[in-house]
Amino acid sequence: MLERIGVGSVADLYSDVPDEFRYKGEYDLPSAMSEQEVRDHIEALGRKNVQLKVFVGQGAYDHYVPSVIPYITSRSEFLTSYTPYQSEISQGTLRYIFEWQSMVCRLTGMDVSNACMYDGPTAAAEALRMCVASTRKRNKVVMSTRLLPHVQQVVRTYMKYPGIELVAVDDVLAELGPDVAGVLVPSVGKHGGIQDLTGFADKIHEAGALMAVYCDLSTLAVLRTPAEWGADIAVGDGQSLGLPLNYGGPYVGFMACLKDHMRKLPGRIVGQTVDKDGKRCFVLTLQAREQHIRREKATSNICSNESLMALWCTVYLSLMGPEGLRKVNELSSAGAHYLHDRLMATGKFEDFMATRTYLNEFCLKPLCDVAKLQKALLDGGYFAALQLEDGTVTFCVTEKHGKAEIDGLVKIVEEL
Repeated sequence: MLERIGVGSVADLYSDVPDEFRYKGEYDLPSAMSEQEVRDHIEALGRKNVQLKVFVGQGAYDHYVPSVIPYITSRSEFLTSYTPYQSEISQGTLRYIFEWQSMVCRLTGMDVSNACMYDGPTAAAEALRMCVASTRKRNKVVMSTRLLPHVQQVVRTYMKYPGIELVAVDDVLAELGPDVAGVLVPSVGKHGGIQDLTGFADKIHEAGALMAVYCDLSTLAVLRTPAEWGADIAVGDGQSLGLPLNYGGPYVGFMACLKDHMRKLPGRIVGQTVDKDGKRCFVLTLQAREQHIRREKATSNICSNESLMALWCTVYLSLMGPEGLRKVNELSSAGAHYLHDRLMATGKFEDFMATRTYLNEFCLKPLCDVAKLQKALLDGGYFAALQLEDGTVTFCVTEKHGKAEIDGLVKIVEEL
């Protein structure tokens, strides 16, 4: 190979690198292993991970994963190497994206959904940029400080570089004005409280702005949808639809909107049609990203998606169905309220949620040393009582946590 390309040695390939920057020593590489030795080594590394009972939400929820999902998502018609642009050889990919879009629309009540986004926080940021693109001459957006902290941080970053003016306040309606393009509010606040958005859409629309709602798709089986609140755009994360926590990702964002705004929807939309023989098939029908249209006309430069995660969520929703999804939320809510009442009975907390309605996640004001509380829980095998900026600690319960696990957590708190 060296002779063919006209050089004398491998070192000659790096002749443009100054000698003082070249490493002269021996590389500390591990010795070769057999396949079985590699398996044993990786398994030993895996055993170093501490498996905790997760009682923290904040955008990452430890829901049950039906065992059949990994097998379905591994089928060859879905795991194709071809991108959706080659429609004739990627029907499996196009079909599950179409099904994902349809399910997102059904859960949110919106008219149109795009293929998928990176994750919830970036979808939220893209929604506000979409508001600016849709209202044209307006360059100011308003964000609720009741959103999850990491969502707020990502939105701040996204708004900074295009020069979009961002205002983050608790009372978003007080900031409405002729220069506001869009308003982003949560369906469930960072403390777990279910938000009452009655009248928000009317006031936001009267001011000529668009309303975007950040929501958890799983909870929409039992809570009011963004469409019922009068929203123009719905965004959020699909992680709660059976995606394992995986020590932090990958997740899948979603974005849906009313039909009037679909040409400003970033990403792409898969549609259904028929082939020359009249058989049902799927194609890309609308793509508002810079790879397909003039850069200056693009709403976003998002150039990929989390479609494998979208497939996972689609299979999960197909297996659970509306009744199963409602049951998940009912069990989670019952467990959360039971944990809340038990924790309050310990005398170690003040009730932060007394005037708030919550589903599966809540915050309390600690009357004990938080660091000591967290260490005791970790030592007992629990990840819980995450402290927020305002000093409150958060707890979350899913259908995976039975009464025995909840009682075990409470016992640790009682013994502090």
